[in-house]
Amino acid sequence: MTALLFTPYEMRGLTLENRIVLSPMCQYAASEGNASDWHLMHLGQFACANVGLIITEATGVEPRGRISPQCLGLYSDENQAALARVVRFCKEYGRSKFGVQLAHAGRKSSTPASFLARKPIPPEEGGWTPLSPSAYEDKSHPRPQVMTLADIAQAQRDFVQAVRRAAAIGVDLIELHFAHGYLINSFLSPLINRREDQYGGSLENRMRFGLEIFEQCRAAFPDERPIGVRISAVDWVEGGWTLEDSCVLARELKARGCDYICCSSGGVTLDQKITPGPGYQTPFAEAVRREGAIATMAVGQIWEPQQAEDVLQAGKADMIALGRKFMSNPHWAWTAATYFQQPLPYPPRYRVAHPRLASGSGEALSEAEKGTRMFHGGLDLTPKSW
Repeated sequence: MTALLFTPYEMRGLTLENRIVLSPMCQYAASEGNASDWHLMHLGQFACANVGLIITEATGVEPRGRISPQCLGLYSDENQAALARVVRFCKEYGRSKFGVQLAHAGRKSSTPASFLARKPIPPEEGGWTPLSPSAYEDKSHPRPQVMTLADIAQAQRDFVQAVRRAAAIGVDLIELHFAHGYLINSFLSPLINRREDQYGGSLENRMRFGLEIFEQCRAAFPDERPIGVRISAVDWVEGGWTLEDSCVLARELKARGCDYICCSSGGVTLDQKITPGPGYQTPFAEAVRREGAIATMAVGQIWEPQQAEDVLQAGKADMIALGRKFMSNPHWAWTAATYFQQPLPYPPRYRVAHPRLASGSGEALSEAEKGTRMFHGGLDLTPKSW
């Protein structure tokens, strides 16, 4: 019996070979927004492991949209060429589909890499003045500039231009970052957005900025390629964004052609009170899937193959995204394939020699059989074709 984790999943004209997704993970390894050899190695290893979908780290749509000066970007010809090299590698040596998460960090930008002390980087040290829907300060981030209507229109144009660049280098899927306190999420949350114009106040107004970005990006990306959205399903603060708000947003996004919602949470304020634990965000994916009538991706402390399979079997989500677990085991998909006794194609260079060749028996293999058989954990995982 085929595990759901290893069944194909279709979105528009795209078919994922399995439902395992590399969750976006910031690497802080770019130069002027350009993908580096580190990105080639980091993302390439998952392509060779044949996860269903690779999604890049949050990729800034303009220089100020990066979290740090070392974050990935897609706002220049140089950025586009550097990322194209990574996309080519992944498509040549793996079978995974390639997605880019487009983001603007907003008021949470101009800070060091996460493994360094958290503090603002002032302009004189290579930082910049962040953008925010409203005035809001905390000790970890620089004082932001409140966005004018002209700034809002420019940010929307930046997203669209980044989508066009992604399409030009053969990216299969776009994920728009509506989560974790970054720019679009700051517009959504009543804890940050205190505007008194058409982009603030009511839920409808607070959603306007993100929905307009989605509409414009959907129109700029080839119709056969999917666009999904990552949200913070709740703020984890009283008076903040709620799960009910997320379900409303999901319905609005679906009506505009959104293909899935990835349900994360939090990140808006340091006052959040999160109760983590295995699969702690999965109920958000389940509720949004049910109430929003849209495909969802579950993410957050999903560690074991059976845990992932149980989420899918229970109809709580359609795809499973892993982050930290992949950092500790880049070949987690192979581990899961062995656990469920499912075939999962390996790169030809990783195939183990056929036992008859290794035994020295001299028994000949057919030309069709040579180099086509592989074994993992004692199981014959030979693919049907390559």
